Amino acid sequence: MGEKAVPSPSRRRVKRSCPSCGPEPGGEEKKGRGNPISVQLFPPELAFGGRRRCLSKSVAPLLAHGYRRFLPTKDHVFILDYTGTLFFLKNALVSSTLGQIQWKRACRYVVLCRGAKDFASDPRCDTVYRKYLYVLATREQPAVVGTTGSRACDCVEVYLQSSGQRVFKMTFHHSMSFKQIVLVGQENQRALLLLTEEGKIYSLVVNETQLDQPRSYTVQLALRKVSRCLPHLRVTRMASNQSSTLYITDQGGVYFEVHTPGVYRDLFGTLQAFDPLDQQMPLALSLPAKILFCALGYNHFGLVDEFGRIFMQGNNRYGQLGTGDKMDRGEPTQVHYLQRPIALWCGLNHSLVLSQGSDFSKELLGCGCGAGGRLPGWPKGSASFVKLHVKVPLCACSLCSTRECLYMLSSHDIEHHPTYRDLPASRVVGTPEPGLGAGAPQDPGGTARACEEYLSQIHSCPTLQDRMEKMKEIVGWMPLMAAQKDFFWEALDMLQRAAGGVGPGPSTPES
Repeated sequence: MGEKAVPSPSRRRVKRSCPSCGPEPGGEEKKGRGNPISVQLFPPELAFGGRRRCLSKSVAPLLAHGYRRFLPTKDHVFILDYTGTLFFLKNALVSSTLGQIQWKRACRYVVLCRGAKDFASDPRCDTVYRKYLYVLATREQPAVVGTTGSRACDCVEVYLQSSGQRVFKMTFHHSMSFKQIVLVGQENQRALLLLTEEGKIYSLVVNETQLDQPRSYTVQLALRKVSRCLPHLRVTRMASNQSSTLYITDQGGVYFEVHTPGVYRDLFGTLQAFDPLDQQMPLALSLPAKILFCALGYNHFGLVDEFGRIFMQGNNRYGQLGTGDKMDRGEPTQVHYLQRPIALWCGLNHSLVLSQGSDFSKELLGCGCGAGGRLPGWPKGSASFVKLHVKVPLCACSLCSTRECLYMLSSHDIEHHPTYRDLPASRVVGTPEPGLGAGAPQDPGGTARACEEYLSQIHSCPTLQDRMEKMKEIVGWMPLMAAQKDFFWEALDMLQRAAGGVGPGPSTPES
């Protein structure tokens, strides 16, 4: 469907209405020819704690034509397929008699809506805040007086995550077409950011606390400052958190909006360029190559460039940057021992990387805070990315971590795998590139110096058990194959048990 040019004024009127309609009936009985894929979840007390580890599959909607993305909320899971059908998986999580959250197989699903392009909810990692689901969709609007035929218009529909009831709807002018929606800000002043097909960003503000009130009014859709002040930029992707927004352009550039001074200091280490009166002013990051995708946490973030290199920046209090220490980074810092990830996730105080070995096996690596089962097998956490004790599905392609669970989406799409370029020889050998933060040069002598540093760290440990634990961490840092890492971890566990120590958990993941 062709798209008309967006008119020049930077503000548009949006009509708000409050129909009281729920999910489409009959979603459970309909069948389709799609090849269903499963979302796999790892609840804390089963997969992360000291009890038996298990892997649970949710129900697979037979109507789905592949899974494009998913989002867990307080009580349920929502999944969008490639034909624009948004599924509502019900009764995903239940509370046990001890008050703990446990996974229960989602035994049924309904079709929440069709014609969806994207959807979003509260960007915080704690799903208790995800009360509403915002769905960007296309709907046919009836013809108005003086025109013939109906027109397709984009709209934003808001649903209660608990019941799937639609409580809010905004319809845009037919000349405006959007492809992505993200949220930022508090509930009483929630900003909706909408990305157009041309790479421009519009925003509007709603009060979530009043969405369920039956009334109509008009709100303003305004061009965001990043598109107004930098009209030459064509944004291709957005990521958001409660207090910050990240934009990736078609040229691989990265621009930041930070709305609170505390988060700004955590991300950049200073308040020198922060303007509390102009929080939408975009800040460009200095990067050595084109950025393909990113992950944005509360006060840290990760970037992956076209060569498969991972750069981390921000607060490192819990070691969530994976740099091997707990020093904050005010500029992108490369994690040298990780390359070519499939997916990257940044949470509140931990980070996860989904990677693939040379034998095509998948493994999940994590760093940062390990409390509450965030890093299975590493309850004390780690300042470097270590292999987690989770059996990863062969076709795992994306992941998501909340306060309660770790989610993985298992799917396969040849058109949506990141294609990395080989790093030119001039960049492999020599000194590090400027602006990448602290890091060792990628030359033969760098490996020797890294090994000397590892030995120094082991020597500084006071007890034998501490040295064993440090050696396990170092094995996780080294660029070894999955089978080699498993061998060293198993051998160290055997030596630790022989010395009378107690390891952190089973050495190999269980299904």
